[in-house]
Order: sequence, then structure tokens, then C-alpha cells
Amino acid sequence: MHATNFSCLFTILIYTISILSNKNIVTLKKLAKELGVSISTVSRALGDHPDISKETKERVNEVAKRLNYIPNFFAKGFRAHKSFIIGVIVPDISHYFTSTLIKGIMQEAELNGYKVIVSESRNNELKQAEILQTMNQFGVDGILISLSKTTTNFDSIINTMRLRPLVLFDKVSTKVPCTQVIIDDEDAAFRIVEHLIQTGKKKIAIIKEIENSFNSEMRYLGYLRALKTYKIEVNESNILSSEDISMHQGKRLTNILISMKNRPDAIFAITDLAAIGVIKMLNNNNIRIPEEIAVAGFSNHLASIIIEPKLTTVDQPGHKIGEVAVNYLLQEINNDSNISKKTIEIKTNLIVRDSTFKSSLSKSSN
Repeated sequence: MHATNFSCLFTILIYTISILSNKNIVTLKKLAKELGVSISTVSRALGDHPDISKETKERVNEVAKRLNYIPNFFAKGFRAHKSFIIGVIVPDISHYFTSTLIKGIMQEAELNGYKVIVSESRNNELKQAEILQTMNQFGVDGILISLSKTTTNFDSIINTMRLRPLVLFDKVSTKVPCTQVIIDDEDAAFRIVEHLIQTGKKKIAIIKEIENSFNSEMRYLGYLRALKTYKIEVNESNILSSEDISMHQGKRLTNILISMKNRPDAIFAITDLAAIGVIKMLNNNNIRIPEEIAVAGFSNHLASIIIEPKLTTVDQPGHKIGEVAVNYLLQEINNDSNISKKTIEIKTNLIVRDSTFKSSLSKSSN
């Protein structure tokens, strides 16, 4: 077990133990004794129960405030047979897009009275399984998971689904029979490659992942479909892959592409960071963008409007994906009847900037 992944869990557990062992903590029992009423009356007054008079509620709340009463979150959970906690597992917490997903998840969960614990699998299948086991032991009410790209064994996920609701989001798999919240990666990639073709580009390269991750594979299929639709022959030399689709790899693979005798006139990288690496390498070699080689990315990273020229990309609404994923998970948590599993696709937007289309009529966006 890695403390970096589960520090939030342990912090809450330690805090709970300290509450249970601290005799100075103001409890419902102490409030009841101070007020001269029953514990149930205090509890219902604090919960704004309609059977309790306005005067009693005001009196209870005044004393609770004066004595600095703090509701015991776990005691509430024990009474309701819930923890009111959602577990979230992501491959890499440092990515900008992941941060937008998490923000959407946390805001929507808190609006519905749930706390969120986030853990990072570091794109490691074994670590992902370990986190799932710990979350099951801890008793979270449901789990949201974006799969590590190395996931090939789904036993831990299937076993978890027998215990509690589980929803996949962003990085998913057709091998898991659960509700999944995604974008249409194939269509988004098709539209961005179509845009490149419509600006006059015919020799379009792609930088993708070696690993057969769901997202990479779908974006690659969109690329191929666009070439086929516009009757452009696929050149295998223009299809480059890397295990790590980073800025560094974008630079390295671009160096290979521009060294070719028949080099491409456009490069589509399946992540913005790789695309930014492409732009940096082209700038270093004084290759005009987009006149000689156009560049497109994917995800609308913050850096996409800082790099020059600004990057054409696909905007993934991470916040919206997070919100929707939480809502579907809560439906399963709060509904005892069987809920049909479905795939929910969130719409994306193509954002055209100067890396593909320089014109006074350009759709450039900040």
C-alpha cells in the first residue's frame, strides 16, 4: 500500500478515531443534557425535522453553536448505512485535463452531500487493483474510475461491481459492463483531420500511443476514417507511435518526420502536449506553421494558447464529464432497482487557431 495514494483515507480514519476517543468532543448526548431534552429531539432539531417547533430548533442550534458542536460525519453514515464518500481513481493526477475532471466531480458530489477521495494509479494496473481493494475495504458508496492504459485484466473491476456501483469515465473499456461517460474520440479526431484536409493538406501525419488505449485507438480510427472519406492514401511512414505522448516525444517524433524526403504537410498529435512539442521542433527548424506544416492537438490544454502559433485543438469539457459521471453514479447508489448500463457521450468542440489556419476570417479562439 502506498501512503501517497491513500493519505486521505488514513487522515479521515485517524480523525474519526480521535473523535471517538476524545472525551471533550461535544456530542448529541452532551447537547441533550445541556438542553434538558432527549437525544432524538436534538438530532431532529439539528436536522430541521418538521415535527420539532421553531423555538426548539432555534434553542438547540444556539446551544450547538455556543458549545462548538461539530456533526460526526461517520455517525451519520452508520445510521444511513452509507459512508457518503465516493472513491475516484485516475491514471495521472498531474494532467490539466484530469484536474478539470476532478473539479467537476468534486463540485457535483458536494452539492449532493458526498465527499470525494481521489487516488492515482500512475497508469499501473496492479496499483489500480490495489486502490480498488482499499476503497472496497473502506466502504465507499461508489467508485468512479478512469482506467490505467496498461489495464488488461478486469477481474478487480468486475469484482468491485458486485459490491457497489461503479462508473467508468474518460479512459474506458468495452470489456467492463457498466455505465461509461466519454467523449466521441473517433468523431472528434475525424473532424480535426477533416479540417486539415479542407485547408489543403494532403500528407497528414499522426502521433499516437503505442499502447492500445481506448482513447488513442479511437482517435487513430477517426484519423483513418477522415483519410478514407476524402480518398487520401494512408502513408504508413506518417503514422508514428510512442508509449509516452509527451512534449518530449512530440519533439522527437517531429524530428523524424521533418527528416523524411517526402515530409508531411500537417501533423495531428493525439495530445496537446505532444502537439506543443511538434510546434517547438518546427519553430527550432524555421519551418513555417501552418504554411509548410500545420499542427493540431487534442484536449485544449492551457498551454495551447501560450505557444506560438496558438494551437488548433479539440476542447474536451472535463468539468462536464465529471459532473455527468457523478450524477449517473449517484443514481445507481440511490436506486435499489437494476439500472440499465449505458454509454453517455459528451459533445466536444473543434477550436481552430493559427497553427492550422491563418486568415482574417479565422475562427481563432483564446
